[in-house]
Amino acid sequence: MVFKSRDRRAPTTLLTALALAGAALSAQPAAAQELKAEVIHWWTSGGESAAVKVFAEQFKKAGGTWIDTAIAGGANARTAAINRTVGGTPPTMMQFNTGKQFDELVENDLLTDVDAIATEQKWKDKIPGPILAATTRNGKMFAVPVNIHGQNWLFYNTEVLRKVGAEEPKTWDDILPILDKIKAAGLIPLAFSGQKTWERNLFNAVLIGQGGPDLWMSVYGKKDASAVKSPAFKSVAETFGKLRNYVDPGAPGRNWNDASTLVIQGKAGFQVNGDWAKGEFIAAGQTAGKEYGCTILSKAGGGYVMGGDVFAFPKTKDPVAQKAQVVLAKMMLEPETQIAFNTKKGSIPVRTDVDVSSMDVCAQKGAKMAADKSQQAPAMELLTPPSVTGAVEDVISSYWNTPAQSPDVFADKFAAALKQI
Repeated sequence: MVFKSRDRRAPTTLLTALALAGAALSAQPAAAQELKAEVIHWWTSGGESAAVKVFAEQFKKAGGTWIDTAIAGGANARTAAINRTVGGTPPTMMQFNTGKQFDELVENDLLTDVDAIATEQKWKDKIPGPILAATTRNGKMFAVPVNIHGQNWLFYNTEVLRKVGAEEPKTWDDILPILDKIKAAGLIPLAFSGQKTWERNLFNAVLIGQGGPDLWMSVYGKKDASAVKSPAFKSVAETFGKLRNYVDPGAPGRNWNDASTLVIQGKAGFQVNGDWAKGEFIAAGQTAGKEYGCTILSKAGGGYVMGGDVFAFPKTKDPVAQKAQVVLAKMMLEPETQIAFNTKKGSIPVRTDVDVSSMDVCAQKGAKMAADKSQQAPAMELLTPPSVTGAVEDVISSYWNTPAQSPDVFADKFAAALKQI
């Protein structure tokens, strides 16, 4: 986060800067000015770009001009958006992940809440509890969630599985012998992006799939050190460690979408990632259930790790920007927009009342799980502040890249990282 001030005098200074910037804007009536919106986001891959164009096109239909400021990398985009907001030249709308990334902007009174729109549109009756809670601060919604991303999907190339005589696995125990078969066939068993974010994502997929929702909530929800040092957690760590043997030498530093391409091209059998990876399969002209398959590995009661993307609206004195913010907020959650956007993005609608029968089989599986309260596992970033997320990520990365490190040492470091608040 760019600023860390907890001083209650800070909002006055920052808001004064915003007010001065607003006072310099044109005094023409909003209706006489062009409706336009600058949007900062990080959707730059093929599937992501196709998805964000849906929002741009819908805003254009509403009479607006979409000014696209795409900045590669979530951290880079967030930093740019926050710096501009603090500096008094905010965009109209900016992207965050569902979770705690915009907390300090709320604390410093730099975001406009969307609670009145949410009440008018009855969003709170249509959005799953974990997602709603993640966008609400002090009883008000401060961001518009646009999707639900399941983070623990397993994607696979159906032809590769056919070649090695394997069926779709159901558990982590099932997948290990299949990975061996793919390796023996001279292909990459597990397409992997060797970056900290994706090392953490893979570990979390094993944690929820091997350990189940109860262990997940004990670790990330309660931050229970005894759960981290339990035999169940040690089993998760051991399974995660075994997966090192199935990634290729080119994995370190690889982008996640390039790992997806390996599966799409039949050079690799599996990829563990969020359903945003599905957008790459879609962009390549592939169909779920035909060229590629998808499943959630689980042996301990399921668990759909739910995260997603949200858009927040910086405070502004500009009446044109204010009008654009209202139009954007309403437009993004229209059922038609939800289906079109999420079909391209690979995610599922954040509204549980939207008919998903036109979407692919993976989306239908995901929507069914997301609507089931017993399957709803809040993503890590919904449960832990950025300081904890970063500390845990470092511990996971160190373990992944240090094969000699024992699961017990890993557990000790993991438990310590959960205290980094």
